[in-house]
Amino acid sequence: MNRLLVVVFSCLCLQMGLAHADDQWDKNHPRREQVNHRLQRQNQRIHKEVQEGDMSHQKAARLHHQDHAIRQEERDMAHQDGGHITKQEQRTLNQQENAVSGRIGQ
Repeated sequence: MNRLLVVVFSCLCLQMGLAHADDQWDKNHPRREQVNHRLQRQNQRIHKEVQEGDMSHQKAARLHHQDHAIRQEERDMAHQDGGHITKQEQRTLNQQENAVSGRIGQ
């Protein structure tokens, strides 16, 4: 019985710690917001190009895949910095977004 209580208590403590960690994850940090807003706008531009017949579904899938990779890199960077990204990381991500953006209207 004592072991069961210890296990239950340990699980509760772990869940409380994870919930607190989620609170510390700063999804609304200004640099993160800027990068993610750009990715969202690029996603909308890609959809619009496909709807208008100006882009093939295959090209759209490639561009979405590239944007997804940028978004994952942003998340990985933020995870390493306690929920934030540095100015240099933001510049790097924006350069990658610029490359994808240039391919959207072609």
